[in-house]
Amino acid sequence: MSGDDFTRGVEDGLRLSKRIYFGKDRSVAPPKPLTPMEKATRSLYPLSPMVYAVIFNPGIVDNPDVPSYQPHVHGRCDPPALIPLQMNGIAIEVDCHLDTAFVTMSGSWRVHCVMGSASCDCRLAIPMGSEGSILGVEVELTRKSYKTQLVVMDEKGETAKPEDGGFLKPHIFTLTIPQLDGGSNLSVKARWSQKLIYKDGDFTLDVPFSFPEYVTPAGKKLSKKEKIQLTVDVGLGTEVVCKTASHRLKEQKRLVGKLLFFYEAEVLTWSSSDFVFTYSVPTSNAFGGVLLQSPSSLTIDQREMFSLYLFPGPDLSKKVIRKEVLFVVDISGSMKGRTIEATKSAVIAALSKLDQGDSFSIMAFNDQTYLYSSTLELATEEALQKATDWIGLNFIPGGGTNMSIALSQAIEMLSRAKQSVPIIFFITDGAVENERQICETMIKQLKNQGSDLCPRVYTFGIGSFCNHYFLRMLAMIGRGHFEAASDADSIVARMEVLFSRAASTVLLNISIDGLDDLDALQVYPSVILDLCSEGPLIVFGHYRGGFPDTLKVTGILADMSNFTIDLKVQRAKEIPLDKVMAKQQIEHYTSQAWFLQDKKLEEKVAKMSMQSGVVSEYTRMVLLETVQVQEKHASTSSGSKKGKKESIEVREKSEMIRVLQRLGVGFGSLIATIENTPPGYEPKLPDQAEMLVRAAGNCCVNLCGKCCCMCCIQACSRMNDQCAIVVTQVIAGLAFFGCFACCELCCEG
Repeated sequence: MSGDDFTRGVEDGLRLSKRIYFGKDRSVAPPKPLTPMEKATRSLYPLSPMVYAVIFNPGIVDNPDVPSYQPHVHGRCDPPALIPLQMNGIAIEVDCHLDTAFVTMSGSWRVHCVMGSASCDCRLAIPMGSEGSILGVEVELTRKSYKTQLVVMDEKGETAKPEDGGFLKPHIFTLTIPQLDGGSNLSVKARWSQKLIYKDGDFTLDVPFSFPEYVTPAGKKLSKKEKIQLTVDVGLGTEVVCKTASHRLKEQKRLVGKLLFFYEAEVLTWSSSDFVFTYSVPTSNAFGGVLLQSPSSLTIDQREMFSLYLFPGPDLSKKVIRKEVLFVVDISGSMKGRTIEATKSAVIAALSKLDQGDSFSIMAFNDQTYLYSSTLELATEEALQKATDWIGLNFIPGGGTNMSIALSQAIEMLSRAKQSVPIIFFITDGAVENERQICETMIKQLKNQGSDLCPRVYTFGIGSFCNHYFLRMLAMIGRGHFEAASDADSIVARMEVLFSRAASTVLLNISIDGLDDLDALQVYPSVILDLCSEGPLIVFGHYRGGFPDTLKVTGILADMSNFTIDLKVQRAKEIPLDKVMAKQQIEHYTSQAWFLQDKKLEEKVAKMSMQSGVVSEYTRMVLLETVQVQEKHASTSSGSKKGKKESIEVREKSEMIRVLQRLGVGFGSLIATIENTPPGYEPKLPDQAEMLVRAAGNCCVNLCGKCCCMCCIQACSRMNDQCAIVVTQVIAGLAFFGCFACCELCCEG
């Protein structure tokens, strides 16, 4: 189901909810229809975990407890209406470790909008926080349960429908639960991970926990409980200072670097705000540490594991390095429409945030390259206005996609930096055949740079037709970061995140001393990225042997002076390091597997995915159904004259009932790029009118080459409804009596 179908379905569902009669007690009224202003400003996408009844037949919508007279409804809902179910309870448990939060949501809902004699599918929607990753879903019903699982499947013979489950948006996961009876209850437990937001020395947790008023159960004012349990474990042996909390948390436990909070309240209406919690580590300087962990018996790689974290701290975050920025923007034919307009806005917004000491230029490319200026210009108001005008005149989509020429020219332009950090922002929506060759060329070019400050490469992918793993690999080679926008609506916001990260660079050319004596050492990423004030530097790896007690990290500061810090090494006793690093490891290994075309590494990624629950390109999510089956057994009884006795045994029967769509982002589409297909385009099946045109065309060409059925159909499309009904009935009658003769006449030979 597309995003437009989803929002239209919710709008229709809210309208259908007016059919539900709640009796004399109207403590909770049916959802009010949205005004035009609300439709424009209020999102119908879920802002918290929600469950919707999927209604194809509006005639089944009724109160299962108090049936009421309802006027008969003709037709079906296409797309299906989505009626938000009433929620009976909600609780979340959040465990924060280092820069990652693991969320477990437990909630219960009731199918309050379908008559007791009918049933419908229900669709679960789970919005997640920053860089969220779904880890699993479990649904409990009466004598039946469902759960998701990751498996490796053969490419052949797989079937998956968009409405069965997948990502509605990059941060919204959906899953359809089949055939629930009206009035039944379902309990849902969902697990996901998300990143903590780090800025100016503060960690911020933001969990979706804002519920609309119409999910409050109708009827008597029964007490409803919402619960939050929060555990914070910095893991670096430092104190934690709590700053703000959106809900009234009670501190239950405090240790060095670890806190435990709890919130529970009886409410009349559910929480109307997300759960936000902010805390900090009281230090002005950069801080971090190194954590070690031994592998479990189930871990794929049996070498010891380490993870290095370095946070900039408030003082270091204020010293931002001067920049030389070159925007390299794809203007091929596929960028037309809203995509290029949003890209223009994103680049102009990024230009406006350059500091006065920064310099910039712009390059547009398709089959050729187009330069705003062959040399970098200072970011003055006059230059920025001139660049804005140039973008309006030159960002005109057309032609093919030639990335290699554009990137080579960009590296050459930024190869002479000495007192500032050169940054390339590479923006594209397509894939090309020579992507591996581009990566190899980039490695050679950057290695041959004589300057210590070689160009940094930040990559930005738009849509699903570009190869995200090529762009991720390119960014890693260039010591930069990768970001993506799923559609035109999110380009400006995601580009702002990427530019903000690059603009906040505080430490360059980072190296780690002290690892030389380890055996079988592998460090990821192999090229250590720069440290920025928007987030920590994270390096992980595997090794054998004795790990040193401290590691020394060195780099170059904003004033080009040297920076050194010693990081203490300690065992990760209570932090599940393998879980914290799973998503980053899978993404990195997948990029390496793509670049090296390594099948063994692909198998390793698949095993890690199934073990950790983090989705990957090499695994599929399936839905398992477990049903309680009652079996009668006859047994002989010695003390009975009849000699036989029946016993009932209840056992569980599990089977896979559904394969979900691929949850990975994929490796791009060369065909879509060559054909200049815009991002987000989905080929649609021909509708009934198109089928009629084709059938009429094939039939009538044989009957009379001079007859134009398209003209007839266009004329019929201008009829009013009553005339169209009469003509349709007449044609149907004629077709019934004369179809065989017509086919013989038209299709003879």
